[in-house]
Amino acid sequence: MSHPSKIELRTSPHLRGAHGVDKIMSNVVYALLPICAYAVYAFGISALALIITTLVTTLFTEWLFARLAGRPCTITDRSAAITGLLLALTLPPGFPLWMAAVAGFMAIALGKAIFGGLGYNPFNPALVGRAFVQAAFPVAITTWTPAFAPGRFLEFIPSTLALPFLSPAPVAEWISGLGIDGYSGATPLGLMASHSELPPTADLLFGMTNGSAGETSALLILVCGAYLAVRGFMNWRLPAAMLLGAFLFSGALYLYDASHYAPPLFMLLSGGMMLGAVFMASDMIASPVTPLGLWIYGGLMGVITVVIREFGALPEGVMYAILLGNAFSPLIEQVSQPRIYGERKRVKREEGQS
Repeated sequence: MSHPSKIELRTSPHLRGAHGVDKIMSNVVYALLPICAYAVYAFGISALALIITTLVTTLFTEWLFARLAGRPCTITDRSAAITGLLLALTLPPGFPLWMAAVAGFMAIALGKAIFGGLGYNPFNPALVGRAFVQAAFPVAITTWTPAFAPGRFLEFIPSTLALPFLSPAPVAEWISGLGIDGYSGATPLGLMASHSELPPTADLLFGMTNGSAGETSALLILVCGAYLAVRGFMNWRLPAAMLLGAFLFSGALYLYDASHYAPPLFMLLSGGMMLGAVFMASDMIASPVTPLGLWIYGGLMGVITVVIREFGALPEGVMYAILLGNAFSPLIEQVSQPRIYGERKRVKREEGQS
């Protein structure tokens, strides 16, 4: 007598993608490495120490909370490594290392572990860590050092090795000792806020300006993002929507009053716009999944960025724009759901009918 074959029943989805979490995260790390390398090239060993510090701290914090929660260690999925690399790129290259360690701990603790780990975090963890240290250490987070300074591979920026809770050595004296005259420390967005002369577009494309470690070459960031999009590890609609939203809104302002508002191309290439649009707004966990929702989500973040830059008290707005976008993501996904195939639109009842 033959036995009937077993039928295995599983819940949807029944078709699974070819790319697992480990493979996706690994490729994001690969795409971030050239940007980190360029940051080290531009700012020297201080940038390297900053990247190592945030990376080690986020990995350790991930392991610690997995151990405390009794869950398997999730370091190998490389999500914590991405958080560490992105966090370092959002910080000034001379940021004190002990503050960077605090940022790394808070990025995982407040941005990820408290919500249950990977897949449950509503906000981008790297930006949560960055937002925490911006509130806790406002002076250090806005202290900039020149890119491509002489001797950057031979000595640290004095503030890098500052002891906890002690005032770091004055960066201005260190800069003057390098023989750099007339250095104001203003970033391109700082120049925009003060209505000063903006740097050439070529300097923004190739990262020849001051700013955070990740405010380097906008062209390099685009190339690394294109690698992820071509390989299918990133939905190109998200960065495209954010950049398009910022371009159109800033372009409208520029057409209205070119003497007061910055050109749209400057908006795209300056500050953390490129890094945020390509590597942070495209976070698959915190973003909607519907096609229409992606365009609404990205466009909203682009517009908010320009609003903060042009009308707010802060010169940069990418971090707050993405965090606000993360908060609106569930609502955007709900209102952008496509109609179910075969479902008819609701017909309003005529007045007087029961």
